[in-house]
Amino acid sequence: MIVDQAVYRDGKRLPCGDLSDELDLLRADSTGFLWIGLKDPTAEEFDLVKDELGLHPLAVEDAVTGNQRPKIERYEGGNVFVAMKTLSYIEATSDVETGEVMLFIGERFALTVRRGEPTPLAPVRAALEHAPQLMEHGPVAVLYSVMDAVVDNYVRIDDELTEDLDQIERDVFSADRATNVQTIYSLKREVLETRRAAQPLVEPLTKLLRGEWLPTEAVPFFRDINDHLLRVVDHVESYDRLLTDVLNAHLAQVSVQQNNDMRKISAWVAIAALPTMIAGIYGMNFHYMPELEASVHVGSHEVYYGYFVVLAVIVLACVTLYRAFKRSGWL
Repeated sequence: MIVDQAVYRDGKRLPCGDLSDELDLLRADSTGFLWIGLKDPTAEEFDLVKDELGLHPLAVEDAVTGNQRPKIERYEGGNVFVAMKTLSYIEATSDVETGEVMLFIGERFALTVRRGEPTPLAPVRAALEHAPQLMEHGPVAVLYSVMDAVVDNYVRIDDELTEDLDQIERDVFSADRATNVQTIYSLKREVLETRRAAQPLVEPLTKLLRGEWLPTEAVPFFRDINDHLLRVVDHVESYDRLLTDVLNAHLAQVSVQQNNDMRKISAWVAIAALPTMIAGIYGMNFHYMPELEASVHVGSHEVYYGYFVVLAVIVLACVTLYRAFKRSGWL
């Protein structure tokens, strides 16, 4: 659907009348431009503007279908099509949500197409309307403002990912080891989501800077966007490698802890096995067994001490084993 459309002349916003008439006036005056904003448009809604603006059918198909790889293409007639992934960081869940924004830049017009909720363009339009010097550059100013907003959002998400990564590192190497594999893997997925949005945009933006389409005075602005983008890409690549190392370290810690637990369990089993073995032997139904009837006369009484001897042997053996395991570090 069309969420906003306006004509801009001399840095001022004017209401938009008939699309065809407005374009004829703008092209005749060679001043000002038309900016149309669409949100999740259908093919029928695109039919209202594509012929008047002279949009290439392949670019229109990409815009209607959505889910495009970040790219910048120039078609016959001078129209430029730009597709970018937009990102939004959700504080409550530390998730990165992905959307999409596409732009058609042509003679005296800019058409923006937004899919998903991340990076709304209303603040971008409002900021540009309060920058008349930038507005003088026409549709190129729209392209710069939208790309700058998208990449600046990448930078903000990069900062959030840095904080999440630092927290996971502290948790993994802390004494209580408060993190788990799921947390690490979830952050790794968010880093990958950011990488998929930012990295494919590097090559098209580099080609745009090397091309002849951009006005000379606009090149430094787009070069600044490119610098920010390259920094984000470098960071997310390092995050991915670091998260892999953190995950391996966490798994190694889990393995070491399991080995320690198994050694403790084995030690206690060995301690419990000795009295069980002795009790099993003396639990057999044989009448003639050593020490069963061992006794000593105390005055006029005969005291049978075999039971106490066996108990003493069991206690002594268990204590000996416990001390041996304790010295070896198994307990």
